[in-house]
Amino acid sequence: MRKKKVAMEKTFGQWKKQCLNKLDLSKKGSVDEDIQHVVSLLNSCEEFFTTSSCSGRIILTDGMSGLSRSNGDAVLKFEPLVLHIQCQKLEDAQLMHSVAINSGFKNSGLTVNKKGKIITAVRSTHCLEVPLSHDGKLLVEHEYIHFLTQIANQKMEENFRRLQRFYQNLQTALSSDRLHNPHPLASQEQQDLAHSKETAKIERNETTVNKPRQRSQHKTDCYHGDGDSSLLELDDCLYLFT
Repeated sequence: MRKKKVAMEKTFGQWKKQCLNKLDLSKKGSVDEDIQHVVSLLNSCEEFFTTSSCSGRIILTDGMSGLSRSNGDAVLKFEPLVLHIQCQKLEDAQLMHSVAINSGFKNSGLTVNKKGKIITAVRSTHCLEVPLSHDGKLLVEHEYIHFLTQIANQKMEENFRRLQRFYQNLQTALSSDRLHNPHPLASQEQQDLAHSKETAKIERNETTVNKPRQRSQHKTDCYHGDGDSSLLELDDCLYLFT
């Protein structure tokens, strides 16, 4: 059992090394500044590493340069933070899921694939997606677009508050978990050392006996450690920044 656990930890370490060393293939090409501290904390832990992240964003979709020049279906979207974290063990994923839920990311969940990769997805439900034009024709008044951008910016502010709560709760959870659950291999080494000392003590006691006698059997217990955002410019904006 212990050999199997060591092999699993080695495999996880290889996955982590491969993921963190590969190129960032996102359009931005780097981790969002607003979530960098969370990503760095997770990747510094041996039990976790991040596979993808986005701090949240407000965008106009359809690839147009502005609403007045759109010839398609323009949609205003707010997408909250999303974070995918690969976890070493199921208990680690459960801990991460608990932190996410308690921080306001109610749409978070766990998945396990055929290779045994355990992923925690940190997500929330306060999204926004509103169509603004169809075939180049604006469907709503400019006043309503201003209203929508205010709503989107408010959602972004709430998104960042939840992100900060997640970071604080994560720090607390990791500190508490390490305090109550030391590394299993270290624990096994301590047990082996204690067992060796006890055996040596018994042998020393036996050598002090002068007369032969029948030895009693000693039973020893053995333990196995088994985005970016701002208010919408109506004629000249593709991405919105708060």
